[in-house]
Amino acid sequence: MANPNDSQLIRFGVFEVDTRTGELRKSGARVKLQQQPFQILVILLRRPGEIVTREELRQQLWPADTFVDFDHSLNAAIKRLRDALGESAENPIYIETLARRGYRFNAPVRAVPALESAAPISRSPSPLPKVALRGLVAGALAILLVGAMVWARRDHRGSGERRIESLAVLPLENLSRNPDQEYFSDGMTGAIISDVSKIRPLRVISRTSTQRYKGTTKSLPEISRELNVDAVIEGSVLRDGNRVRISVELIDAATDKHLWSESYEREMGDVLKLDSELAQAVANQIQIQVAPDQRARLQSAPTVNHAAYDDYLKARFYLTATDFSYQGMKMAKPLFESSIQEDPGFALAYVGLADCFLELGTQRRIPPQDAYRHGSELIHKALQFDEALGEAHSSLGMLSWEYEWNWPNAEREFRRALELNPNNLDAHEGFAWFLSWSGRREEALREIAKMRELDPAFPFRFNDQAGLYYHLRQYRELVASSQKAVELNPGEWSSHYFLGSGYFGLGRKSDAISEFQRAVELSQNDTDAIASLAHAYASVGRRAEAQKILADLQRESRTTYVSPYMIAIIWAGLGNKGRAFEFLEKAYDEKSTDLAYFIKADLRLDDLRSDPRFFDLLRRMALPH
Repeated sequence: MANPNDSQLIRFGVFEVDTRTGELRKSGARVKLQQQPFQILVILLRRPGEIVTREELRQQLWPADTFVDFDHSLNAAIKRLRDALGESAENPIYIETLARRGYRFNAPVRAVPALESAAPISRSPSPLPKVALRGLVAGALAILLVGAMVWARRDHRGSGERRIESLAVLPLENLSRNPDQEYFSDGMTGAIISDVSKIRPLRVISRTSTQRYKGTTKSLPEISRELNVDAVIEGSVLRDGNRVRISVELIDAATDKHLWSESYEREMGDVLKLDSELAQAVANQIQIQVAPDQRARLQSAPTVNHAAYDDYLKARFYLTATDFSYQGMKMAKPLFESSIQEDPGFALAYVGLADCFLELGTQRRIPPQDAYRHGSELIHKALQFDEALGEAHSSLGMLSWEYEWNWPNAEREFRRALELNPNNLDAHEGFAWFLSWSGRREEALREIAKMRELDPAFPFRFNDQAGLYYHLRQYRELVASSQKAVELNPGEWSSHYFLGSGYFGLGRKSDAISEFQRAVELSQNDTDAIASLAHAYASVGRRAEAQKILADLQRESRTTYVSPYMIAIIWAGLGNKGRAFEFLEKAYDEKSTDLAYFIKADLRLDDLRSDPRFFDLLRRMALPH
């Protein structure tokens, strides 16, 4: 038998590797495999049954002066190799992974002698000079790229090829050696998603669903099935000082077929233009007609101060990584402020800072008047710089609803945000909750269904559905949705809160208390969860425990903000209507977001609803019916 180290043709299973042409074939048909995965396969095949360490692979394929993240690059190359061989790390057929050590090829290998190989390669009497060879390679690559672009531009309907109507942008690979640059690669991924999302009628998967595939070993066909998309964009980003280089590929998700690729290199100040240029290129490749207003908007992307954009990306990274937690906002807020100082015309930074203020108000960390004053000023400032900024209109919808109590304007702003970007998940979510609060069940369910299309891998969608049933006071459905939410994400406090509310509505007060206790623990003492627990204690006769919670909140209110609405809830549970209405009036005077959000459906106030003072309060708020 020929030696694999000498042979140009190596066979295993139904596969053969031709080291002369750099091809992998399966049952005679060529299998697409990029250069590095192919080289790894050859190295493993020439040492069958032996451990090839990660360090050996690094030395052979990634020289010391190569500027890459080796671990990520090797993992990605192994993943592509497994995809080509039809196996996975969980169910290996040929390649065994030895944790933290390396890999071993475990299948029988046959090295084909030269006489058995395919027809000999004709050789020129005089080899081509290197310059000419490089020219031929460059020409071949150009032909391949043009061919891919021609394929992408064909009328797929007429040729039988399926049209690309949905797309996922996978997390860009960070080619920097510095793990502190992850915020940058994540931020650039989000920026590309944001711009591509503006292309109507393309459906673009949200970042919260695609982020889970960062560093994944799953194949593109697997990912496409899970996300239900026609195509995928993947690529890499490298930042070198104030220069940014992004390389991207457009791939048919079902077949793993390469459709188009491009590299962009710009100064940091031009990254917004870069993202817009990339979005236009994608639209051209998949043959979607971009409306004139969309095209004008993409072509008018502004420049931005590089330090301002850097601070903005860091701030957004903290917010998304912590799901708008209080700690995340404490880190993000000064970065948004710094971004605005560095570039006073950067509209997105104003929206980011406004969102921090509005969320701090919603979470009862600051008084609603402070949140409204700062949030309103910042949003309107952003719209002065960019009236067509969908993110600003979405935030204005929330501000109009919860802070201004301007219900018609809230709906207008949500619809405007979705008109500008139909894939804006935040706008869909805000509008879904607004419709739920308004009692518009079918419209809210349609928005939730749209959110599931855009965010299929995100487990919190059952929380959105629970919010709908909470406002409709449909407690059996509320319990069912909340139980699914808890099952998918048991560490999310709001799921336990909704489940407790559902149990309370069904009269299962002991179960409700258990869930409220869990919500208080997980939320680190959110006052809504605390008030619900105190109210539930009072309803089953555990008045001393309810009164202790009330005393603690009233003492806390002397030094920090405590929502008067939550104090009213506890007084209502204790049966003191006079004190309950006293604090409801305080909530009305400060235009409490809690009062606007809860009062229509809050079962904790049911003992007050027959009182004339309650009717008068609803009349003054002019709530929609």
